[in-house]
Amino acid sequence: MPPVTVAIVLVAAVAHAGWNLVSKYKKGDTLLFVGAYTTASAILCLPLAIGAAVSGSQPITWALVAAAAVSAALHLTYSLTLQAGYDRADLGVVYPIARGVGPLLTIVIAIFLLGERPTALAIIGALVILAGILVVTGNPFQRTGSRPLRGIAWGTTTGATIAAYTLWDAFAIGSIGLAPVSYYAGTLVVQVVFLAPAIIRRRAAFANTLRVNRAPIAAVAVLSPLAYILVLTAMQTSPVALVAPLREASIVIGALLAWRLFGEGHLARRLIGAVIVLAGIAGISL
Repeated sequence: MPPVTVAIVLVAAVAHAGWNLVSKYKKGDTLLFVGAYTTASAILCLPLAIGAAVSGSQPITWALVAAAAVSAALHLTYSLTLQAGYDRADLGVVYPIARGVGPLLTIVIAIFLLGERPTALAIIGALVILAGILVVTGNPFQRTGSRPLRGIAWGTTTGATIAAYTLWDAFAIGSIGLAPVSYYAGTLVVQVVFLAPAIIRRRAAFANTLRVNRAPIAAVAVLSPLAYILVLTAMQTSPVALVAPLREASIVIGALLAWRLFGEGHLARRLIGAVIVLAGIAGISL
């Protein structure tokens, strides 16, 4: 993978860690919070997509609409599955398993079904990144008193949805040739359409969500699309089997930020994991 592409994905990882960190400060209903920042993101990205359509660089076609609709359904399925897992099992089990299973499935499917052929060193680098992430997160079962199997099930299911939207989006960008900004803007608009009935039905609560979460909504509305558009841009020139694990460097960044900002422990283990991830990134870059 070219060093410039590695840099793009790492910037995306920082943005991803940033918006996940900010979302910790949200108050109230999760669905309405998701609806609020998704709507704000769509408002921000839509003018860029309209500009691309007017200039002719990415016209609004049935291929764009259909691909964005499928992507929106997959992203919403991921969000709802993840939230359901958090409601029914321990976050410390669900999250690391989901973020590990997702790229692992993506690598396997991309190689054996999509015909991608990354070098042996790049594949080793991707696996080293996943190993480093496991070191950073530690043993999830040490942080849970019960229901580990339920956490594994929800984490694995969530990981499958991560692989699904990652592979579909890679296909839309790489094979169909859709422009990342226009494509993701379309995905956001369709997600808003899907969420609109719930927002309208609970409009009073939605207004309250907007009022008490102004700063988190604004931050996530900017950082979330920035992170994913950068990932989609990287997928235009690099195999998804390498982009997927590299973007999970956000877990390492988030873990270090959690230690610095929230006083979470295990700094030595997190630093060792970060070094392992950096070694994997070096392998992918060569």
